[in-house]
Formats: sequence, C-alpha cells, structure tokens
Amino acid sequence: MTTPVFEEFDPASDCDCPGCVHWRRVLPHSAAGRGSGHPAAHRALVVAAAALVAGQAAPAVATPHAAHRPGVVAGEEPDSPQGDKGPLHGAGVWPAKPAAGEKVPKTTRAEIIKRAKKWVEAKVPYSMSRYWSDGYRQDCSGFVSMAWKLPGNEWTGSLDQYGVRVSKDGLLPGDILLFHNPANPENGSHVVIFGGWTDYTHTSYIAYESTRPFARKRATPYAYWSHSDRYLAYRYKGLASGAGGGKPSAPDATPYPGVAYFGPGANNKYVTELGRMLVKRGAGRFYSSGPGPRWTDADTRATQAFQRAQGWSGADADGLPGQETWALLVNGRGKDITAGAAGPAAPSSHGVPGYPGRAMFRPGADNKYVTQLGRQLVKKGFGKHYPAEPGPRWGEAHRRGVEAFQRSQGWRGGAADGHPGPETWRRLFA
Repeated sequence: MTTPVFEEFDPASDCDCPGCVHWRRVLPHSAAGRGSGHPAAHRALVVAAAALVAGQAAPAVATPHAAHRPGVVAGEEPDSPQGDKGPLHGAGVWPAKPAAGEKVPKTTRAEIIKRAKKWVEAKVPYSMSRYWSDGYRQDCSGFVSMAWKLPGNEWTGSLDQYGVRVSKDGLLPGDILLFHNPANPENGSHVVIFGGWTDYTHTSYIAYESTRPFARKRATPYAYWSHSDRYLAYRYKGLASGAGGGKPSAPDATPYPGVAYFGPGANNKYVTELGRMLVKRGAGRFYSSGPGPRWTDADTRATQAFQRAQGWSGADADGLPGQETWALLVNGRGKDITAGAAGPAAPSSHGVPGYPGRAMFRPGADNKYVTQLGRQLVKKGFGKHYPAEPGPRWGEAHRRGVEAFQRSQGWRGGAADGHPGPETWRRLFA
C-alpha cells in the first residue's frame, strides 16, 4: 500500500515568506496582513488515494498515563512523599518543648529565600530518608523546615503551627503554599516556598521546592500543578521586624508592577522609575542619557549590576527586575553598586532565544525546546492547561497553551492554531 502523503501549511501570522514579512512590517496590526487570501491562512491535509481506499487509519501511539490521574502523562506529575516529623539529622531525642509563650526562632524574608536558593544551587537530591549536611531531611517539608530555620524536621501535617494564614493577595516572598491530605498524606501532600509573582496577572509565581530529582526554582501556575484548589498560604510566625521582615515596599512606594513591564520592547513609566532608583544606587555610568520610559540595554546592564552587588548570580542576576530586586530598590535596602561593576554585553536578537524551527513542535516531538516553550507559557500566565510541569514531549496541553497565547495577540482562525511559528516565538519570549 502506498504511504499516505501529508502536506501542511502554517498560519500566515507566522509565515516567513518575503510577501508576509513585508506585510507584517508595513501593517503590523492590520488584519490585511493575515488575510485569507494567503494560502498559509489555511491548514490542509492531503491524503493519498491509496490510503483512503484501504479504509484504515493508523493506530494512535498510546501514551502511558498516571494510574491515579487519568489524562496526566506518567512521570510529569511531581511525586513527593515525605518522612514523618523528626529531629535534625534523623537521630537522637527530641529536645524539650518550648515553654509556654516562647517565640519561634526569628528570621527574615531575605534569609528564608537565601537558604532556599542555597539548596537549589547545590541541587540537593530529593529523599525522604536522607539528611543534608545542615541536618534537614531532603524532602519538601524538610526543605521548608530548613528555609524557615525550624528546630527540627516538620512534615506537611505540622508546618501550619509555625505559620499564620494569609490570602492569595497577601502572599510575599518567604511565605509557603501548603497542601496536606490528612486521609492519605502521601497522596498529593506537598509544600513550596513562594518566591514572588512572575507578572501582574498573579496567575503564576516562582516556587522554591524539593521534589524529584532535586531542589529547584521554577515558574509554577497558582497554586500548583495538581490539587491547586487545596493549597493554603501561610506566613512564618517568626519573621523579624526590620530589613527583610516586613512588607517588601514602603507605604508610599510604588508596588511591583510585574515582570511584563520590563525587558526589550517595554515603554512605560515603571522603566523610568526603575532607572532613577538604579542611578541613586550607583548605576549612573550605565546611562548616557535618561533614564527614560523605553527599555534599553542600559537598563539591563544597570539592573544586573545591582543584582550582582547583592551577591546574586546566574538566573538571579539576569538584568530583569523581579519582585525581590524591586523591593530592595524601593526600600533603599541591599548593597549599592560598586565602582567597576559591569553588566552584560548587549544580547543578540534583543534577548529573544533563537527560534528552533517548526520541526521541533510537531506531534511526537520530544526535545528541550518543547520544555522551554512550556515554561515560558507558564511564566506568561498561559499555563492553566498543564496538569503538571511542562515536559519535553509535545502534547495537547502545549498546543492549547500556545493557542491561548496566540488569541491574546488578537489572532483568529488559522493564525491561532496552537503551533508556534517564528512570530509566535518572538512575541512569547520578547
């Protein structure tokens, strides 16, 4: 039997032929540039006659699913059973209980996040039976016990006694999101540290957590990938007053607007305010003029110099202000930029990673670019279709997330088919 022949046309919004490139350039917001006259506005599937005569369809490849959650691809859902409440290092006798009225150990938000980052940077392996060099158990509740600097290893059934309930709108870095399943603690129970919202929509946040294979920091849809409606927010009772212990901004300070207001292409008052705050902290030499409302490489370099002055590195010093960077600036806290500090060289393609090609996002694709795409969708607030953390295998959750993003750009029909082309990729990462 002759092998069926498939022919596929991509939507006009992502077509990179000379004609479409021209019309997108001269009419970037016009429907004319995406009109139905272009053949790429339609998706056609042509099947050879021999296949039709045979009257048989190729069987779909079965994808293994988690037995307890139909529809969730096996291996994608975080699986984090935990040990019981116990002392440090897992040996010895519990110390005497604190006297009535005695306060829990004091710490600050900055210290909580700093300790969490230390485990993430060390890639502490997940284990509910092993203990890290600091004495804390290497599971999700041991991770929070460590970050909160508790006297022993707690579990999800006991962490709440060290905190006070807060609302979603009241969440601040260092707080936790906790789900304890009393009927079956190992079925879904989990806890993560809230590291700040990814943008003003408050649909996703930075989560610090211990889960297989090791401690990590990741953009996560609120409240979590699974059992989202059962997570409760808590604030540590022992937060010290002063630096890092209170709210991240002073009463009259501008609240953090969200990461969407910064980066290549941004043009708003918050960019100006950021630049002025950075100049006060020693970043004046990065600006030949301004600061102004349009984001430039000077803003990137100045922001990264300030982040590096705090001792941050890697993704924590990427030149884009997150909630923690903003809080230090508006409150006048943290370390000033020292002489000689420098930011990065100008990023290529305006900071947008190179589009890997359409072949990376076909049905059956399994590669790092699919994971990269999924994580960016979550970060931008389009992660509600993922029942678990985005993985490298292209699936329906990826397609629906891309389609939702494309529709948010005003695209319709074949231009919003859920398959990322170069224009979708550029806008998503810009």
